[in-house]
Amino acid sequence: MNSKRFLWSACILVLLFSLFFKIPVIKLDFGHAIYYLEKDEFELRWIHSVEKEEWVEKYIRDSDELILTETYFKTFGAGVPSDGEIMGLHDGYIHMKIDQRFRELNLTVSENVKTTIISDNAELPLYEIISDYESVIISIEYLHIWEYIGGEFL
Repeated sequence: MNSKRFLWSACILVLLFSLFFKIPVIKLDFGHAIYYLEKDEFELRWIHSVEKEEWVEKYIRDSDELILTETYFKTFGAGVPSDGEIMGLHDGYIHMKIDQRFRELNLTVSENVKTTIISDNAELPLYEIISDYESVIISIEYLHIWEYIGGEFL
């Protein structure tokens, strides 16, 4: 009799836990589809429209914000942060430390600049997924366990 009561109590606790506990993930909203990143960090890469050189930004998830922690590029030009700390030159790139927080990123994707997300060594060429000049909204979402299990992760 006590073992049945214990089993039912455990089941109720697991059910309550699954109803209230949520897992934070990075969400990519394409408008017609939503994907999630498994990791709490990613790189955003593109070809600068003026200098025609690759530009990279590193982001991490911190609670319900995205933090731009670092950027690196090959040439100074339009769009270079004026308040970042230059960390040095590595592999032909100027590395700059940044600490900028965002609730979400509204990213316009273009095949011309090859907009790409890198997460855990996997490349996601956004310009191949959506049409030119369409937007992707990158934000933080909290998923229930069953949503996490059934989600589309990249």
